[in-house]
Amino acid sequence: MTLIADLTAGLGAAQVLTGDAMARYCRDWMGRYLAEPVAVARPGSPDEVALVLRAAARAGVAVVAAGGLTGLVGGTMTRGGLILSLERLNRIREINPQARLAVVEAGVVLSRLHEAADAHDLNFPLWFGARGSATVGGVLSTNAGGSNVLRFGSTRALCLGLEVVLADGRVLNLMSQLHKDNSGYDLKDLFIGAEGTLGVITAAVMKLVPKARAHATATLAARSLPDALLLLNRLQAATGGMVEAFEFMPRSYMRRLAVVRPDLGLPFGGTQEVTILVELGATAPRDATPAPDGSLPLETLLEETLAAMLEDGMVLDAEVARTEAQRRAMWARREAAAELTQGIASAVDTDVALPLTSVDAFMTRILARLPGLDPGADTMTVAHLGDGNIHFTVLPSRHDPALADAIVSAVEDVVADLGGSFSAEHGVGLSKRASMARRKDPVALDVMRAVKQALDPGSLLNPGKILPD
Repeated sequence: MTLIADLTAGLGAAQVLTGDAMARYCRDWMGRYLAEPVAVARPGSPDEVALVLRAAARAGVAVVAAGGLTGLVGGTMTRGGLILSLERLNRIREINPQARLAVVEAGVVLSRLHEAADAHDLNFPLWFGARGSATVGGVLSTNAGGSNVLRFGSTRALCLGLEVVLADGRVLNLMSQLHKDNSGYDLKDLFIGAEGTLGVITAAVMKLVPKARAHATATLAARSLPDALLLLNRLQAATGGMVEAFEFMPRSYMRRLAVVRPDLGLPFGGTQEVTILVELGATAPRDATPAPDGSLPLETLLEETLAAMLEDGMVLDAEVARTEAQRRAMWARREAAAELTQGIASAVDTDVALPLTSVDAFMTRILARLPGLDPGADTMTVAHLGDGNIHFTVLPSRHDPALADAIVSAVEDVVADLGGSFSAEHGVGLSKRASMARRKDPVALDVMRAVKQALDPGSLLNPGKILPD
């Protein structure tokens, strides 16, 4: 009660929620975790965030920062802690077209930043299905990826500076707009991907890129995953690195899509073993200006590359988007991924990263191993094939925590043997703490614990996440 009184005095009663008013903060997007916070605080400035953290420290109450509430690993759940919502820190402080930078607060929703950049003929190239609700602070805290990592990198690669409130309420100003700074440790990288366990990100300096003048988008059926990677390499060489997305949707994905979202239709009139969505983006007028016959050079290049591989038999069929509506329809199939298993409590989601040439081996080996664990299990896979990130989901024949853990462990075995990682872009949160204990290098865990102790000695910032007990 003292904590709530202090928060009410500092923020105002309307910004301290209790009881039924907290309902929307207490359930994760996938419906797998429930929170029981003591309250939800909604500060409107970095100074108010500092006030909240100091009040929580005095009361000895844990603080869990929350953004758009679209996380997939239970990272914003708490029992008895305080949820600190950053939704009111939602100002775009500056768009600098000359420097191609945006200075934004943590509560800014990605789609709003996309719109603000677009007004200056620029783009913020972090793109995924939840962009209408995910926030800048959330994607920084999980180092989110998405469909355009292949060309532009993950969130970490797009960030130049941060503003962070530390556990003791001090505001750490790392809001640099420099592309080079060798003055000691790069502290901002400690907080990116830390899921709010080391400090609360309140603002950031993010890179923008020139807006594409044209896109060339196609859906194709490839003979095999190695053939699909050969196509990727050919396109990268032919375009000078203009491939923005290269997404893999196997037969298991398309079968599930046909059941859950029949309105989106299937390409080629049915399911294929290897379906790829590829998109090129061009900023140079020479690639984006229509020829006298109305053809677009970028599309022509894509068509010619696909035609050569069709002739070789490596591409079995292809559809090139001729209109923006066709392009959006292709992307709608891919961006429906999160819906396809939403609400299935027994679904076992994994988010793994592999060397590009090991993706096919992973799929072959894990699919061969799965029947030994659960003969009745089904799977649904989708992947950012261009960067080796696979979302391999198992739908077990029964809800059994021990079976789910065995499945995850089997996935980890194959991934580790192939030199991959058990976590690519969703974060660790609660879901992957057991994986951290099993798979993370013990020395790395010791170093991470030392950093946590140094920055949050009371372990009040999002405790119970990332680090195993």
